[in-house]
Amino acid sequence: MQRVHKIALDLTNVQATDCAKAAGCARVAYNWALRWWKDAYHAWKISPEEGTGFDAETGKEIRVSNKPTENLARRHFDMIKGEEFPWMYESTKCAPQEAIRDLGRAFTNFFAGRAGYPKPHKKGANDSFRLSPGQYSIKDKLLRIPNVGWVRMQEELRYPAIRTLSVTITRHRNRWFAAIACELPDPEVPPRPFAAVGVDVGTGDYATSDGETIEVPRAYRKAQSKLRRAQKALSRKKRGSKNRTKARIKVNKIHGRVADIRVNWIHQFTHHLVTNYSIIGIEDLNVKGMSRNRHLAKSILDAGFYEFRRQLEYKAPAYGAKVIVADRWFPSSKICSQCGEKTNRLTSLAVRSWECENCGASHHRDINAAMNLKNNAVSSTVSACGEFLASDLTGSSGKPSNLCEAGTRHQIVRKHT
Repeated sequence: MQRVHKIALDLTNVQATDCAKAAGCARVAYNWALRWWKDAYHAWKISPEEGTGFDAETGKEIRVSNKPTENLARRHFDMIKGEEFPWMYESTKCAPQEAIRDLGRAFTNFFAGRAGYPKPHKKGANDSFRLSPGQYSIKDKLLRIPNVGWVRMQEELRYPAIRTLSVTITRHRNRWFAAIACELPDPEVPPRPFAAVGVDVGTGDYATSDGETIEVPRAYRKAQSKLRRAQKALSRKKRGSKNRTKARIKVNKIHGRVADIRVNWIHQFTHHLVTNYSIIGIEDLNVKGMSRNRHLAKSILDAGFYEFRRQLEYKAPAYGAKVIVADRWFPSSKICSQCGEKTNRLTSLAVRSWECENCGASHHRDINAAMNLKNNAVSSTVSACGEFLASDLTGSSGKPSNLCEAGTRHQIVRKHT
């Protein structure tokens, strides 16, 4: 199992400049390799020649082709590096090498249909570079970066005495971070009592089958006025000026704070779910299609539907929990959770509560949907031998919610009865 610990760095001005140079080397190498790959691929399509040659290291005969590959791109770059980019020797050699490896993976994903065609990297956008294994050292709160030296980290590595795979240095909101990838042993999950829960996501609240609604922080909506002023100030600055750079940094800081609030809230909520429940029922949402609604797009993206599901799915196995995703067309809001009768009264999102025509039960729209998602998750895990019944499961841990901890003042938990 692999995990990444992202730690903020305390750099001096000289160290920050050296990191920016290394990130520039990675960007230039990536863009050069992208141009070379495109030209080499067109040449190979015209005349796909193949032959035999000798490996310089082993001396064995190998098959040689002019089809562009990652190794061939790195070899060509090493040959022209001294003449065209002599200034790259001032930074670590890992930056251009790992950048070309990233391009190779990008083309692999492109030809496999998993991603689009690679695009050139822009200066100042997502500046980063990666360090290969053996090219860095970690000691307590110190990290050694080649050609930069020992830099301070704001905290120690979360996984001590664990083999590290790589270190990626990134710049985010004009601050530098180190993302340390570690290889961890597979967790030994002890047996835990069966507890199920359903979660219905919404733009204003997330509802659970326990009768709780957790308010979405709506960080982007709250920061809109401040962001509007910062963007207006940015538009008035002259292109290429230092004042425009400062104004752009202010805009980036606002966007970064919004993203941090959203991700922090989802991290705490998903951690609460995977540590207290063994079965979690959610629904499969077409977030891309929903975001095309120009009236709800901002609220939908601000609520983080996709990020919520992504975090649940990668955290659940480590805690012995299981995430059950209901079908996209499962009518979770329209089914009565008491008798199973489907209603036709929910004609719009404005209807927040309704009564069942069959049994007369009163339902809160979102909580009823969460209960149906829970029932769907439980029914999908019942074995063919009928070891347990869905009616025997409470799906509640019996403990009050612990979401209102220190540092989470933006969260409000309401209990519906």
